[in-house]
Amino acid sequence: MSEASDDATDEELERIRERKKERLKSEGPDAVTGASDADDGAGGDTPDEPIHVEDGSHFEEVVADGVVLVDFYADWCGPCKMLEPIVDDIAATTDATVAKVDVDAHQGLAREYGVQGVPTMFLFVDGEAAERRVGVQDEGALRDLIAQHV
Repeated sequence: MSEASDDATDEELERIRERKKERLKSEGPDAVTGASDADDGAGGDTPDEPIHVEDGSHFEEVVADGVVLVDFYADWCGPCKMLEPIVDDIAATTDATVAKVDVDAHQGLAREYGVQGVPTMFLFVDGEAAERRVGVQDEGALRDLIAQHV
């Protein structure tokens, strides 16, 4: 990845973090501390939108720390399109970072992780693949999966 695209990615992540901080501040003190009546309070330092992986090194950087849900998808995949709003909501409302990998654009990553069908979801914990799910997953199942590792 070029230095210019590194800077653009860093700037994008910083903008996402700032928007999330502002949103949390506007929701009141319970939102900032993560306390709420819901079990899935938004995380403080995780982006509230999925991160679109640019290449292998960007992928490694994204999954290196914390709990990261990775959605291997394809634009032409109907089930992937059904899963998209669920993935977006999980990014906005959980303590996990969410990343998306387009298998057509990043065939090497898909091959490296043995992705043979889409959608395939991985849950990474501090850089290690901890869980794998193939096919459309219901939102509750994904939230439970994340909750086991946060």
